[in-house]
Amino acid sequence: MKKNKVIFWIATSVIFAMEALIPLVTLLFAHEYINAGTKPLGYPDYFAYALIVCKIVGATTIMLPKLPVKLREWAYAGLTFNLIFAIISHMAVDTILVKIIMPIIVGAVLTVSYVYSQKIISNIKNK
Repeated sequence: MKKNKVIFWIATSVIFAMEALIPLVTLLFAHEYINAGTKPLGYPDYFAYALIVCKIVGATTIMLPKLPVKLREWAYAGLTFNLIFAIISHMAVDTILVKIIMPIIVGAVLTVSYVYSQKIISNIKNK
């Protein structure tokens, strides 16, 4: 059980840093880079703001184990959709390999977080 929790918290902390902290710091301290990831893909500026808010809310939700399981699962789903559409957008528009691989890596870490959250929940239910 302890191993599962350690793996979960490491993976979830990485997701929180990548999907919440970095966008929040960009929003607060590097405002000129807010749309650096969305502008080259042709998305409007307001989309970057909506994306940042959703990423912060989703990543924060998965960090709070006391929240209802269904809410946390919706957060995982939302973050997954974000990463899937990032991969598709980069493949369609700029085809830069690093920009395609990065969401895949973050998605793999998100998958680890989800799988181990389910293991922890399963262990709690079985007791």
